[in-house]
Amino acid sequence: MEKRNVFDVLKERGFVQQVTHEEELRELLGKESVTFYIGFDPTADSLHVGHFLQMMVMAHMQRAGHRPIALLGGGTTMVGDPSGRTDMRKMLTLEEIQSNAEKFKVQFEKFLDFSDGKAIMDNNANWLLELNYVNFLREIGVHFSVNRMLTAECYKNRMEKGLTFIEFNYMLMQAYDFLELYRRYGCRLQLGGDDQWSNIIAGVDLIRRVENASAYGMTFTLLTTSDGKKMGKTQAGAVWLEPNKTSPYDFYQYWRNVDDADVEKCLALLTFLPMEEVRRLGSLPGSEINEAKKVLAYEVTKLVHGEEEAKKAQDAAEALFGKGGSLDMVPTTEVDKDQLKDGINVIDLLVLTGLVPSKGEGRRLITQGGLTVNDEKVESIDLQITLNDFREEGLMLKKGKKTYHRVIIKA
Repeated sequence: MEKRNVFDVLKERGFVQQVTHEEELRELLGKESVTFYIGFDPTADSLHVGHFLQMMVMAHMQRAGHRPIALLGGGTTMVGDPSGRTDMRKMLTLEEIQSNAEKFKVQFEKFLDFSDGKAIMDNNANWLLELNYVNFLREIGVHFSVNRMLTAECYKNRMEKGLTFIEFNYMLMQAYDFLELYRRYGCRLQLGGDDQWSNIIAGVDLIRRVENASAYGMTFTLLTTSDGKKMGKTQAGAVWLEPNKTSPYDFYQYWRNVDDADVEKCLALLTFLPMEEVRRLGSLPGSEINEAKKVLAYEVTKLVHGEEEAKKAQDAAEALFGKGGSLDMVPTTEVDKDQLKDGINVIDLLVLTGLVPSKGEGRRLITQGGLTVNDEKVESIDLQITLNDFREEGLMLKKGKKTYHRVIIKA
C-alpha cells in the first residue's frame, strides 16, 4: 500500500491553515525527506497545550520520514515576539531563559525521536547573541522594507498602543533563524501557528533572496473552541504539559470536559487515532458523546504523561464520576472567598464541610493517612488551604477510599 503524503494527512486532520507554494511543497514532501523547523520561545518554565498541537505536527512529519528541528528561542526571547500581543512581553533574564529552555528540552524528548540524528534541537542564542549589529543590518536589514513590515498583522495590532524598536526587530531575527538553519542543516520548511504567518514568509523570502534557493512556509490552525476562544486556558490559568504545574488528573479532566462541538476537532488534531474512528466518535449522538470525550482525555493524557498516568487519571475519574455520576452528584459546600484570602486550616475545612464531627477526628483522619485534597495525600495537620488550591471544578476532598466532598467558592 502506497504511503500517504504527510501534507494530505495534515490537511485531512485539519491542521493546515496557510501555505507558501502549496503544490511545490506537497510534491517535495512526497518525494524526499525534508528538514523543517518550528521555533519555541522559552517564555515560561513549561510548554502548554498550544505548543502540544505544534508538537503533534512535528510527530506526524517525523513519522512520515522528515527531519524536525525544535528550535529553542534563547536569543529571540531576549527581544519578545509581538505577534498576537496588545502589550509588550515581560523581559526575562538570560538565566531565566536558559532555565526554561532546559525544561523544554525534557518535554520535547517525549514526543520526538532524537536518536541517530532523526531530529535536532538547537538554540538561536548560539548565533543571535554573537551577531555584529552593523554586519547584520548590512547583510539582512537591507532585504526588509519597513513599509511592508508595517502591514504585517503582528505589527498592525501594536501600532496604536505603541511598538518598541526592540520588538520591531523580531521579524528580522526570526527570518535570520530560518536562513541560519538552512545554512547549517539544509532546513527548507518553517512551520508555526497561524499568528506567525508574517514572520514565516519573511524567512522564506530572505532565503530566496540571499541564497537564491527554494524555501517554504506553512501555518496551522490555532487551538480554539467552536466559538473562537483559545483552548488551553482555565480559571486557574494555562493548561501546562509539566505535571507539577498541571497534574495529569487535571489535564485529563480538562479534555474530558470539552464542549461537545469541539470533540471531533480535538481528536483529529491531538491524537493519532485513524480519521474513520475520529469521525465515528465525533458523530456519536446525545449523551453518547461522553464516550468520545473519555477516549479524547485518555489518548491526549497518554501522549503527554504516559500510559500509566493516563490510566490513573482515568481510574480516578471513573471512581468519582462513574456510574453515570457527575460533579452535581457530589456533596458540595460553598465558602466565601474572604475565608480563603489568608488560607484556612485543612482541619477547620473538614469540620466546616461536615466530613468530620470534630477537630480531634480531623487530626486522627490525617495522621492515619485517610485524607486527600485534589488527589494528593495530606501529610500535615497544619496544611493551609488557599485560593491557589482550587481547580476549575472546585476543591475535591476525599475521606478514606470512597467519601468525596467538593468545596466551591461562592459566586
